[in-house]
Amino acid sequence: MSDRIILNEVGLRDGLQNQATIVSTEDKLKLLELLEQAGLTHLEIASFVHPKVVPQMADAEAVVSGVDLSSRRYSGLIPNLRGYERAKLTGLREFGLIMSASSTFSERNVKMSLDQARATCDEVVDAIKADGGHSRVYISCACACPYEGKIDEDFVVGLAADILEKGANEVSISDTIGAGTPLQIANLTAPLIQQYGAERVNLHVHDTRGQALGMVWSAYLQGVRNFDASIGGLGGCPFAPGASGNVATEDLVYMFNQSGITTGVDFEALERAVAFAEAVTGSVLGGKSMQWLRRKST
Repeated sequence: MSDRIILNEVGLRDGLQNQATIVSTEDKLKLLELLEQAGLTHLEIASFVHPKVVPQMADAEAVVSGVDLSSRRYSGLIPNLRGYERAKLTGLREFGLIMSASSTFSERNVKMSLDQARATCDEVVDAIKADGGHSRVYISCACACPYEGKIDEDFVVGLAADILEKGANEVSISDTIGAGTPLQIANLTAPLIQQYGAERVNLHVHDTRGQALGMVWSAYLQGVRNFDASIGGLGGCPFAPGASGNVATEDLVYMFNQSGITTGVDFEALERAVAFAEAVTGSVLGGKSMQWLRRKST
């Protein structure tokens, strides 16, 4: 098994989606450039939800048209078949879909029961597969739901297995509200890796309760090599009360680089991206490692 880590940068989508300040297309592309200069090669750059639902993503097509799609692994989030049709026209070939492990969250977020949401997911995955694209299904609230509390682990593993069996290229175990623990992540990822292989499992965690790095390291020990992260810890979920930012990209890079595990990302170069993200969002950003770097530099 390879020790090389794939970091999927989600700051431009998941990171920005609930920011109050609308970031211009030009500034999004500048942030993207800084992230790429630091060595990031897998980037989620837009969401094709309705602009009235997430106004920050209204320029999805414009953002995609501003990049050379052949130069990196770019992806976009799609909510349904209509969103996929929009995204496909941009030339994107990699797509993320969200499927909740919580019936209450599904009904409040996408106004669908779990059965309806699973049927929609299958429909979109089939369309992506028929077109030769790559699909990753995010199982949101995999650890806990803001309305239902802790989610049964066996149910989540069974749901993930069903999604993979029906043709998705990957599943992402997604701790949407940052309520998971390292042990819980081990229990969710280990059986999936054993049955389907590490290349089909991704981890997406938030740092609401300070457990994100522990969950990432736990998943790494089980064999996961594909992790989502967001520059500066940008993010949260506009549909999940209490969710804070994603695990900071720079914290993952620092942890893995210092552990002798290859990321291909220059930790110090990420400071420029963090500083620019702060400027365009009006927020104070940066994971613990970036705070340390800045103190050290001054």
